[in-house]
Amino acid sequence: MHIESIQLSNFRNYESLYMEFDKGTNILYGDNAQGKTNILESVYLCGTSKSHKGSKDKEMIRFQNEESHIRMMVKKDGLSYKIDMHLRKNRAKGVAINGLPIKKARELLGVVNLVFFSPEDLNIIKNGPGERRRFLDLELCQLDSVYITELAGYNHIVNQRNKLLKDLLHQPKLKDTLDIWDMQMVKYGCQIIRKRKNFICELNEIIRDIHRNLTGKTEEIHVIYEPNVNEEEFELLLLKNRDRDIRMKLSSTGPHRDDFCVMVNGIDIRKYGSQGQQRTAALSLKLSEIYLVKKKIKDTPVLLLDDVLSELDRNRQTYLLDSIHDIQTLITCTGLDDFVSHQFEINKVFQVVKGNVYLPYQK
Repeated sequence: MHIESIQLSNFRNYESLYMEFDKGTNILYGDNAQGKTNILESVYLCGTSKSHKGSKDKEMIRFQNEESHIRMMVKKDGLSYKIDMHLRKNRAKGVAINGLPIKKARELLGVVNLVFFSPEDLNIIKNGPGERRRFLDLELCQLDSVYITELAGYNHIVNQRNKLLKDLLHQPKLKDTLDIWDMQMVKYGCQIIRKRKNFICELNEIIRDIHRNLTGKTEEIHVIYEPNVNEEEFELLLLKNRDRDIRMKLSSTGPHRDDFCVMVNGIDIRKYGSQGQQRTAALSLKLSEIYLVKKKIKDTPVLLLDDVLSELDRNRQTYLLDSIHDIQTLITCTGLDDFVSHQFEINKVFQVVKGNVYLPYQK
């Protein structure tokens, strides 16, 4: 599987752009704030229907325009796929595969698998639980088409329940309807808890060796899922905490408050790890993502590396570059020195300058 090309119209700072990618390593270099990350964002958006930054559709449309269009060509198992995405300011986005409109984001799943790695990902360990839940959800959404629906359903129910908790102040008669929302919340929530638990088990099988190699066999890593509530107790705890939820006007129980703990040599590095340990563990998590996708879909994902090398020391740079030599990779950076010093094979180089892309030299 690889991405052949991408075409942008009124996306971010690009009025119009067409790029053809190599099956190997593609470098996009240039100064900061020129639009390199925007190209990676458009690729990720076409593959998942979501921005890696969590941006809204209207925020990605070029200034003073009403809509934006992205077209991405993907080659998979000898077949070509054309993904079209229309972003509109005041309406839901339109997505089509080979000219046929799709209604649900999960229909996009499996056409192209992507792993996005940005400098922010290096802080996944030290940041709050929201970041770690996001890591779980982004990965599970790529691997399990049903999970996308379950997660969207669960989030909708939590939002509706929270709205109801606020409305009870003026309409106390509505209290009886909480039972209906609680029943739905437990139904969807238990499926999410079960799948996150299984995902962490699979992750542990892969991450152990990656982290040992990355640390010269000096560190043992173990990821522990910390559900806010277990499946068996979910219904009971919702009822028990109901009065508190009404007072706080917020749902305090459920997988929307989950977390996971990363233990290195028996120490919780969220609290007691050095920045170096936290970053190495984050790198291990992201590399595990690549191998998990490989294992599940029996194909290699496309790797999007957004200015990550500048954040890593030489040993970690070497390990990362060695790990991705057989994967189609799109890398953004400010210069080519790191790749030259590692004697890394580069297949295609693009220079990005103020929303324009040039091919300074080709192999």
